[in-house]
Amino acid sequence: MKNGSAIFARVFRFYYEGFRNMSGWGRKVWIIIIIKLFIMFAILRLIFFPDFLKKKFDNDKQRSEYVMDQLINSR
Repeated sequence: MKNGSAIFARVFRFYYEGFRNMSGWGRKVWIIIIIKLFIMFAILRLIFFPDFLKKKFDNDKQRSEYVMDQLINSR
């Protein structure tokens, strides 16, 4: 397992040094990319993908029965 952690450390160091030595323009581009990913995965998920099963059913048994019914009778 030590070999796996050594590879992880080398990969981390590679990216860390790359980002540390990056030009100002490259850092701005990465900031834009990170902001866009945050908007896509955090904010849009909350707006367009509410937790339907949690709102409609009270417990896990009811949720699982509903999902099973939808999968079996999906026509």
